[in-house]
Amino acid sequence: MTSSNAPLIRQLRSILALTQTEAQIARTRVAQARTEAVRRELNQNADNAERRSRQIVNELRAVGGVPDVVTPIVGRVNAILKSTVEQATPFDEALLQDLALEQQLQGRARYLKVLAEAAGRRSTKNLAERLEEAHTATIDWITTVLAEEALGGPAALRATPFQRVAGGATMVVNVPTRFAREQLNKTVNRVRNVAGQTRETVEDAAERATTLGRDARDVLSTGRDAALQRAERVARRDGAKGTADSVHSTRRELGSLTAAELPIDGYDELGVQDAIKQIKSLNSSEDIRAIVRFEETHKNRANVVSAAQTRLAAIAKEVAGVS
Repeated sequence: MTSSNAPLIRQLRSILALTQTEAQIARTRVAQARTEAVRRELNQNADNAERRSRQIVNELRAVGGVPDVVTPIVGRVNAILKSTVEQATPFDEALLQDLALEQQLQGRARYLKVLAEAAGRRSTKNLAERLEEAHTATIDWITTVLAEEALGGPAALRATPFQRVAGGATMVVNVPTRFAREQLNKTVNRVRNVAGQTRETVEDAAERATTLGRDARDVLSTGRDAALQRAERVARRDGAKGTADSVHSTRRELGSLTAAELPIDGYDELGVQDAIKQIKSLNSSEDIRAIVRFEETHKNRANVVSAAQTRLAAIAKEVAGVS
């Protein structure tokens, strides 16, 4: 090993360890894929990362380094630790950690390229350029998934149950009562800050909220969807628009909207190709989310869900500025 190659060897070893971690993380993400297309993409990403690992090992030998058997093990251990720790981490934070890993790999690839240029190592420079291109593409993909999540989803990846709890996204069957309580709190807070409001206003708001919660609980035995639908109807009847909208959002997320409530007229009668054509014209992430939840709950047509996911990804890319 020449002294001029020592920086190259250090970087190649560091990149190898991180790439091993990247491959293992991609494997763990496969189980979170929302569609078969995303599952195939993640498997391909893992295969590509393992292929890059072999290329890095070959280049290490070419510059006089000796790949150690510990490096792949460290990568796997890091991935296992990450996947374990992130179970108590909100979904977006886990994705941001994935993004940080890819950004580090991208930065090291660029640094390696400059080192290779200075050392006159053409093969190392070519490898560095391929690594940079691959990690740039992955950064764009993760950025898009984050944008999908920020828009309300559905993202290409599903949060694990633990991540949903950590992120505060778990929905419970008595959610109308909770929303009613929150609406009451907001009403009371407004009363405290707006002069001229009377105690009767507060008591009336409390009574409406209590009635809503009681009505919702009374119909729980007939089924969650019916309970939520009735809760929304009661809230609108009583003028509790905020509560009604919150319950409607819950129904949408649970896939319990009726076909007549979907943003595409006559959706229930559409075949796969016609449904896909209509989905491509949607511009609201909320509308796309309603279609996906309905499909996953009722029809479960994989091609339709994939089309909706693709449309949302296009919107997310535009918002995030990903070309």
